[in-house]
Amino acid sequence: MRKKIIAGNWKMNKTVAEAVALVEGLKIDLADCMDVEVVVCPPFTALKTVSDKLENTQIKLGSQNMSSEDDGAYTGEISHTMLKELFVKYVILGHSERREYYKETDFWVNKKVKKALEKNLRPIVCVGEKLEDREAGNTEKVVEEQVRGSLADITAAQFENVVVAYEPVWAIGTGKTATSEQAQEVHKFIRSIIADMVGQKAADGLRIQYGGSMKAANAKELLSQPDIDGGLIGGAALDARSFIDIVKAGM
Repeated sequence: MRKKIIAGNWKMNKTVAEAVALVEGLKIDLADCMDVEVVVCPPFTALKTVSDKLENTQIKLGSQNMSSEDDGAYTGEISHTMLKELFVKYVILGHSERREYYKETDFWVNKKVKKALEKNLRPIVCVGEKLEDREAGNTEKVVEEQVRGSLADITAAQFENVVVAYEPVWAIGTGKTATSEQAQEVHKFIRSIIADMVGQKAADGLRIQYGGSMKAANAKELLSQPDIDGGLIGGAALDARSFIDIVKAGM
């Protein structure tokens, strides 16, 4: 049985002091949470402080990005070594905002995924269609291309440490949410692609999150779907109470 995973992507929000306040709020209810895997992904500037605050809790630390290179002249980048030193366990890769604003292609996402797995970090790999893709009936085409490209050459054994996040771009930060039926349909489709790539066993074990305006009000319905194994939470992760309520919806 797949354990639900709820990850909070704070994006470019929270100073160090604000991050401390948020984490302290989460710890009140989630420090000993075992039923759902909980991950928080602060901005890089707060990783060290949040890491210290999460010590001796069940809450895992994640990064919002990672370089595909080990080290060197890559201004503004952050390496796996730097992240692991701070006890980061997860890295979000291929988020729609990285794809859209920074022109990250499936090729580059795939390089990062391979590097993360090589260095024992767990990638949360994001895929999803834009509104024009859905309206044109191209949802499956776009999602399949991203899944196969971003996860090319990943073995069945490696998939044990991979999480996929389906995030319809038209539902991110817009207040719009895919219906539970729409989300389930795409999650099931993604699982079928993975089955074709590396076999049904690996596909059945893969956790697939939903990432598109999930909040406390709709989390339970979304998380009750058979192929939705968690959430990659944006705006609702910036408030301790709302994030806690989403986690509890997955229990």
